[in-house]
Amino acid sequence: QVQLVESGGGLVQAGGSLRLSCAASGRTFSWYAAGWFRQAPGKEREFVSAISWNADSTSYAESVKGRCTISRNNNLNTLYLQMNSLKPEDTAVYYCATARKVWPSKSGNDYDYWGQGTQVTVSS
Repeated sequence: QVQLVESGGGLVQAGGSLRLSCAASGRTFSWYAAGWFRQAPGKEREFVSAISWNADSTSYAESVKGRCTISRNNNLNTLYLQMNSLKPEDTAVYYCATARKVWPSKSGNDYDYWGQGTQVTVSS
């Protein structure tokens, strides 16, 4: 069993920055890839970014590439998402998840544990 708790969301103006964190407990966090997904009202959940177990490999959605940076600290069992140059279309609930594999995946089906989510709202 794995527990994931996101934090760091909030209300920010367009062009601003936020840093999301995801604290993991339970199954050994450092053994598996992890990722961030988001879901806006009335839309399906979508992939944002993922990182391999050892942070050597990362993957980003085209919509956030160049504006977001995913990282992890396995000593602290924590996953991060630094988001810069935020846009109103980034408004969503952001979820962290851990995968059943070691390499990053864009498919939500590869992730077996999910956090409760943290709200990010970007005003124009």
